[in-house]
Amino acid sequence: MSLQLYIVIGLALTFDFLNGVHDSSNIVATMIASRAFRPNTALGLTAVANFLGPFLFGVAVATTIGEEVAQSDALNLDVLIACLFGAIVWNLLTWFLGIPSSSSHALIGGMVGAVLAGAGVGAIKLHGLEKVVIALFTSPLLGFACGFLLTRLIYFLIRNATPNINEFFKRGQLVTALGMAFSHGTNDAQKTMGIITLSLLIGGYIDSFKVPMWVIALSAGAIALGTALGGWKLIRTLGGRFYKIRPIHSFSTQMTSSIVILGASILGLPVSTSQVVSSAIIGVGSSESFGKVRWSVAEEIVMAWFITIPASALVSAGLYWVILQFH
Repeated sequence: MSLQLYIVIGLALTFDFLNGVHDSSNIVATMIASRAFRPNTALGLTAVANFLGPFLFGVAVATTIGEEVAQSDALNLDVLIACLFGAIVWNLLTWFLGIPSSSSHALIGGMVGAVLAGAGVGAIKLHGLEKVVIALFTSPLLGFACGFLLTRLIYFLIRNATPNINEFFKRGQLVTALGMAFSHGTNDAQKTMGIITLSLLIGGYIDSFKVPMWVIALSAGAIALGTALGGWKLIRTLGGRFYKIRPIHSFSTQMTSSIVILGASILGLPVSTSQVVSSAIIGVGSSESFGKVRWSVAEEIVMAWFITIPASALVSAGLYWVILQFH
């Protein structure tokens, strides 16, 4: 393998690791805030589930990222280097600021920006890009709606329950949180698998787009390691800034997020864990009262969602221009 190919793989795994750090908050924030589990226990369990997820539910998302967004024969490895660097820069910036923005948006934005700069509009597969963008922007709406309706249903089912029902929702989070972690590992780690496999195809190391087992293992390991280390500033944002989270809120949020993310993964749709979980938290809180949610915090997060794709695209395009100056 060439030096460029090693650089792409190294950057992809770095992005994957940071994605785990960035998104660990999404998986464990409500579980910790509701006092169902201690932070280290929650992060350890979810890291293991993150690692196992891609092995259990296939690589449909990786195929979407690697085959359906850009023409592989029109790309080169410098484009992928610029794409990944742009996504990493944006992830680090939002991590530092404590903003739970979308790693998925950053990666897609970086990819579009670098491809446009390096190969032009003709290299973009518009149908595939449309599929990805629709999935990214409709999944939070689905998360909100499902969270709202599921919580209403739960309250109806437990309308005659005693306060001891809280113990059920605490213990039940072992299942719902692991389900969310499995779905996160399945969807997010596959984005890195798609980029690495695409780089192997461009570099001539493989003849067709088929994700090697070592790529699955490395990608799953990187996101699991990032998850284990956790993103504490973001955990505080999701765990307490919206409203005071109780066990029923956490249980409902995790169940909603698991259904939406795992369903998207099986269909090969890349979605943002940050978006789905944040919108599910808002939907769950709104099911009790719209006044319960601190909407100013939600507005900050939505703003970050919308600027992520163009911001990371500009960074990646700019970096590709810099790379060209050294050729």
